[in-house]
Amino acid sequence: MLKYTEEKIFTQEQVQQLFLSVHWGSGNYPERLYKALMHSSTVLTVWDDEKLVGLTRVLDDTEMLAQIHYVLVHPKYQGQGIAGKMIEHVKEKYKDFLYIEVMPEDKNYVPFYTKHGFAVMENGAALQICNYGNMH
Repeated sequence: MLKYTEEKIFTQEQVQQLFLSVHWGSGNYPERLYKALMHSSTVLTVWDDEKLVGLTRVLDDTEMLAQIHYVLVHPKYQGQGIAGKMIEHVKEKYKDFLYIEVMPEDKNYVPFYTKHGFAVMENGAALQICNYGNMH
């Protein structure tokens, strides 16, 4: 039985292992990643006993806007509906906000989000400055 919690009970090592399991570059910065998660508005984690198997985080301004950033599930646990349950939890928590936004870095994930009620901003565009290359 998987356990879902918003308690920030994860360790830096557990988070790093999860991110590296899906080949996300953030896992290469474990200290920064851990600090960022500890300072995030909401971090929903999914556990199989002591094993961290899923995580999503939300940054919010307490009233208007909640932005989902990071939705990941360990490869061995994918296909079980875990990501969908995490998204539904976030939607329920933030149902009184004016906007819940997500910016998937891969267009292949759009159908997953539209299935959960998100709409593509037809005239919108995602823009980013990536400082990875500037880090020493």
